[in-house]
Amino acid sequence: MQVDNVEDYLPHRKPMLLLDSASLEGGVARGKLLIKGDEWFLQGHFPDSPVVPGVILCEILAQTTAFLISDGVPKNKSPYLVGLDGVRLKRPVAPGELFETECKVLRIKEPFYFTTCKGFVGGQLCVRAQLSFALVDK
Repeated sequence: MQVDNVEDYLPHRKPMLLLDSASLEGGVARGKLLIKGDEWFLQGHFPDSPVVPGVILCEILAQTTAFLISDGVPKNKSPYLVGLDGVRLKRPVAPGELFETECKVLRIKEPFYFTTCKGFVGGQLCVRAQLSFALVDK
């Protein structure tokens, strides 16, 4: 399933919606965000050499995972990020680059989902993390 309007699947809205598109195939969610250079999170980070903050890369991974989890979650529930583990920032992400994510569920212990995620630019690993989510009432 390829989705160009991720707003149909995620509760996030601009300026916090950080996915241009998402897809789901074989239990793996993939997301894409083109870093244009005018994003709010680049203002001042850093003026002479802008890079996407690591926490924003983690948020992009989290939104990809929320898209993954939303497939099959009851409409009265929302996935909330409750944990970040083993985060490793391997390569900076800069304006003009296409950041691509890959996330999958490792295990489920209701209401918790435990996932593994990676983010890439041009096939190079930029960030990896294990994220935990809880399904909460809307």
